[in-house]
Amino acid sequence: MSIDHPPLAITMGCPVGIGPEIISKFFHDTVLTGKYSLMPIVVIGNAAVLIRTAGELGITLNVQPWHPGDPVKPDVVSVFDIDDHPLDDLSWGKPTLATAAAMIRYIEDGVRFISRGALAGMVTCPISKISLQRAGSPFPGHTEMLASLTGSSRYRMMMAGSHLKVVLATIHEPLARIPSLLNIAEIQDCIAMTVDSLQQDFGCQNPRVAIAGLNPHCGENGMFGSEEETCITPAIAGYGGPGEISGPWPPDTVFYRAAGGDYDAVVAMYHDQGLIPFKLLHFKDGVNVTLGLPIVRTSVDHGTAYDIAGRGLADPASLEAAVHMATDICSHRAEGNQ
Repeated sequence: MSIDHPPLAITMGCPVGIGPEIISKFFHDTVLTGKYSLMPIVVIGNAAVLIRTAGELGITLNVQPWHPGDPVKPDVVSVFDIDDHPLDDLSWGKPTLATAAAMIRYIEDGVRFISRGALAGMVTCPISKISLQRAGSPFPGHTEMLASLTGSSRYRMMMAGSHLKVVLATIHEPLARIPSLLNIAEIQDCIAMTVDSLQQDFGCQNPRVAIAGLNPHCGENGMFGSEEETCITPAIAGYGGPGEISGPWPPDTVFYRAAGGDYDAVVAMYHDQGLIPFKLLHFKDGVNVTLGLPIVRTSVDHGTAYDIAGRGLADPASLEAAVHMATDICSHRAEGNQ
């Protein structure tokens, strides 16, 4: 994609988590060396934290302020600095109400600038769900917050990697509640959003989507559960939209087949059903993509890692993958709008 397009934003996430470290490493190892040149990138976060982080890592970053409309120079780290919290009050791995407010503000400003056309999309570094709650936020995480900020009533979480893509029919829910949350309409909606994303965001003309069952052996004709018969199979049969939709398939084999190339994506019934096989394959380079938003948003597939924050141990691979995927999605959407 041409660098004449608006830049892509990286939000810092929690400023005392590993977000500043993976951003610093990504710019030093990838952007500033010319290994990444697809779109200009800006950071929404705390410039002083990035400078301190680079110093602690022993690397050199030319951090400069950025404001919407400014050009992005290839040899600097352009930062929209909205957080002037004193560095002396910020300790690695120790979130506060102030750091929670900052990470929320980064996200809000990212959405605001995208809606104005000043940014092309956003890649989010990890935030703390507990900190969100302590700050009084009604949202359990990024996905729900972004849906609210963009007025999106329909949204889904896709975990995407080079070998496997998984979309969740239910997201952050207790396991005991899953059967009561599954119904024909929700599953069909998830299928439709998966197909739409594969076509628009990933350039897949006729997506092959496998639907996982909920129970062992897909219920074994009702011996181990009835959800396959009551809602999953009827949802597939009544879908009627584009794509090649098949299933329900036994959960213990469908991810292996998808990773081998039989399917373009798998719809999983609950969080761990989909994320365990996904992270087995893509623990370091997995990407979280939010479906259903009017904006492009990808995210790293890991948390704030407070236990290693400030120790120089964080791996920027997931951030690099999320940036590359965001640029690809921006490109596909731009081509689709021509």
